[in-house]
Amino acid sequence: MKRFIQTLLVIVVLIISWPLIENQIIQSDFGPTYEKISDGIDNAQDHPKYSDAIDSFFDSIHQLLTAFGENPEDTEKEETSTLQLDKPKLDQPISQSFSVYNIEIGDSKDKVEATVGVPKRSTYNEYGLKWSTYHQNYQHFFMATYDDNNKVVGLYTNQDLITSTKGITMNATKEMVRQKLGKPLSKIEKGTYYYQIEESRDHDIYLLDGNYVTIFYDKHENNTVTALQIISEKMEDRKQDFYTAESVQLREGFEYQLFDLTNATRVNHGLSILTWNDRVKETARDHSLDMAVNNYFDHQNLAGQSPFDRMQEDQVVFTSAGENLAYGQFSSIFAHEGLMNSLGHRENILRSEYEFLGVGVAFNDESQPYYTQNFFAD
Repeated sequence: MKRFIQTLLVIVVLIISWPLIENQIIQSDFGPTYEKISDGIDNAQDHPKYSDAIDSFFDSIHQLLTAFGENPEDTEKEETSTLQLDKPKLDQPISQSFSVYNIEIGDSKDKVEATVGVPKRSTYNEYGLKWSTYHQNYQHFFMATYDDNNKVVGLYTNQDLITSTKGITMNATKEMVRQKLGKPLSKIEKGTYYYQIEESRDHDIYLLDGNYVTIFYDKHENNTVTALQIISEKMEDRKQDFYTAESVQLREGFEYQLFDLTNATRVNHGLSILTWNDRVKETARDHSLDMAVNNYFDHQNLAGQSPFDRMQEDQVVFTSAGENLAYGQFSSIFAHEGLMNSLGHRENILRSEYEFLGVGVAFNDESQPYYTQNFFAD
């Protein structure tokens, strides 16, 4: 937005100054040649063919600016990332209780990509596989993970791409979900251990059609459905512990996944897309590592530095900034949904003036992840 305004001011100055500039050109040695060129352009503009081409050119400029959230006729409007896309046609699931963008567990990767194209990003997840991320400027956003046979074994979306034979859609209430699906699971077995699911949770987990279906709720929007994750029972069973052992690939996967989830949520709320920033990512990662190594969880580090102190120390220049922290969630999906249900963190995610985001993840000795998000505007 700032660059656009700066460019626009330069153009306005040139337009205002052009009579003086043109007079100087005419008085110079290049004057006769310039007048011939100018006359030629004037004559060409009178020709219907060239007139249509010029009109088409300016129409294209208008469409391009609009696509980037700039309306030349109303520059006071809040910047948005893209034109809103039409909702895709969604059909009822064929063999399962839920589908995402008409995709079900067991479908082929070829079918997915014949529908939506190649992924924007593929990053490692806690199952030792990869989330493939599909979207159009973070609209129609969903993620799929594939097994060794290129079959879908996991799906996630936080946008209105859900269909269900149970009549459950995005924005359905928790009460309605439980009326339709019954009592959710209270625990999940992992080897000789059980994962106990808290009663006061902001999500419900069901075992349906051989899949673990997690339905996330937004308590700030009347406990309505805000996201859906489907994981095949077979894939969940192969994950032998609650937390996945640390690796460079998993750390980077969690970082980029949390970034993408944040942008998809901002688009849901009509906000601009944030740009990834490597410099502040290092600030975020260093803080996550410091917390993991020294066993604390706080915005202020043990040296007494605030997030703003750390960003300034790393030469991040900002006019406004914020930080979100999460700890112990199994994945970036659970971390993001938890942050959206915490008012202060939610406000950072949905703050309109922010332009950049860096995410840093680190693991403690028990493989529990620490997540740090640093937001800022320059």
